[in-house]
Amino acid sequence: MTGCMSGINQDSSFTLSAGLQQLKNEHPPLLVMLANLLDISVKIEEREQMEENFSKLRKLVIEFLAELEPHSEREEGVLFEMMAVYIGREMGPIAVMEYEHDQAKRFIGTFLHNTKDGTTGFTNEKMTENAQMIKNANYTLVGHFAKEESILFPMAENMFSEEEKQELAERIKLI
Repeated sequence: MTGCMSGINQDSSFTLSAGLQQLKNEHPPLLVMLANLLDISVKIEEREQMEENFSKLRKLVIEFLAELEPHSEREEGVLFEMMAVYIGREMGPIAVMEYEHDQAKRFIGTFLHNTKDGTTGFTNEKMTENAQMIKNANYTLVGHFAKEESILFPMAENMFSEEEKQELAERIKLI
């Protein structure tokens, strides 16, 4: 174990190792997709072309989840596991990160379950309720990504040995 365990690093020139940088680089495209989901959800709440936007929302949520799932697996199955050796997973940063992953997946999963038979036949209220699930997932994940980038990734960078950084990079490439 090397460096400062706090992981709080105010140095703007702080450089992440390859594996952590890959995880960080996966955030911007996901954030673009989330912003689009939020925009459509707000249009539904504002009763703007509700049926069309609700149908579009389901399609885009499925596309988003296809991108989110491998990213989430790289974090949960590799990064969080490696960090848990040092800081545990029952409480602290890993517990919070896993909780937020689960929370976002629950919001998305509820939306997809509720729309599994299609998006027709929903009342305006039901469309709005379901769009709110996606808004909640958005808010959860935007904050979550910010915490990973400002706290978790620097913490891992300071905590891991060079060998562990290499292992992380190699293992996440397999997912």
